Amino acid sequence: MKQLLRTTDPPQIVYAKALLSGEDIDCFEMDVHMSVLEGSIGILPRRLMVRDEDLAQARRILKDNDFELEDL
Repeated sequence: MKQLLRTTDPPQIVYAKALLSGEDIDCFEMDVHMSVLEGSIGILPRRLMVRDEDLAQARRILKDNDFELEDL
């Protein structure tokens, strides 16, 4: 799996997952439960992962919807 998105903004993750789901791209959210360790103050980013073969299409979908993605 490859990292598609890393953010501390939970609504952004939800929106990205909805966009990808609409295009039948499976994704997996990592670091969801890390907020327990940090005291829920939102300093540890969550990561959205996709399969290697879906990465290019997933990046296009998010960029077309005004997401700012890191160049990995």
